[in-house]
Amino acid sequence: MRREVTERRDEIIALLSANGSLSAADLSAQLCVSVQTIRTDLRNLDETGFVQRRNGRVQLRQQGENIGYLPRAGISRQEKQRIALAVKGLIPDRARIALGTGTTVETCARFLASHKDLFVASNSIHAVCALQHAPGVVVELAGGAVRMRDLDMIGASALEFFDKYCVDYAVFSCGGLSKSGRVMDYNSDEVTARKAIAKSARKSILVLDNTKSGLELACQTGHVWDYDIVVTGAVLPEPVLQNCARHDCVVIQV
Repeated sequence: MRREVTERRDEIIALLSANGSLSAADLSAQLCVSVQTIRTDLRNLDETGFVQRRNGRVQLRQQGENIGYLPRAGISRQEKQRIALAVKGLIPDRARIALGTGTTVETCARFLASHKDLFVASNSIHAVCALQHAPGVVVELAGGAVRMRDLDMIGASALEFFDKYCVDYAVFSCGGLSKSGRVMDYNSDEVTARKAIAKSARKSILVLDNTKSGLELACQTGHVWDYDIVVTGAVLPEPVLQNCARHDCVVIQV
């Protein structure tokens, strides 16, 4: 039953991401459940900071700061696992990897833990813990001040840390992706960390679930097609896909 509820709430997030705003009746009709069930779901999503309700309609919440780590980890769980499975197939044993922050990257780290003899540089304590039992793994963790909400290190310390390494693959996420393909984050420290991770690798892999698609945030830098590979469960707009193809950015939709 709990899994059914989680999957339905993931579907609500996906529908709101695709449609902008909907009523409880709209969601009820599309998901084939009662309006009362939808209202219970929306109350939960409102309390965890994902949506906002106004004048009988609901939409994804536009935020100046990301919500807490644990509520994020519970959203789009199956999609994140599909993303992680695709990333696992891209990276061989004995690879050198840089891992960024966030719940999707942590899921990727958990799937990569079955690989042998990896070298991993990361600024995420969650990602490091996910790799604890990987056979032969060597892990370097960034220093500096810990952002306690997310258990990670971002900003100048991340820049200095990743500048020391040259790895085969970098796996990282972002705060949002605009409809025009601009890569967005909540603050400049997150932008700095993401750029440092991408720069350290021969091949950059951007991972993002459908809740990030169309999300406009305060900070933006570069475009999605600046990276080598994008792995996502979102349906990207056709102009964005065309630009990705033009710039040799491979889009893997899961």
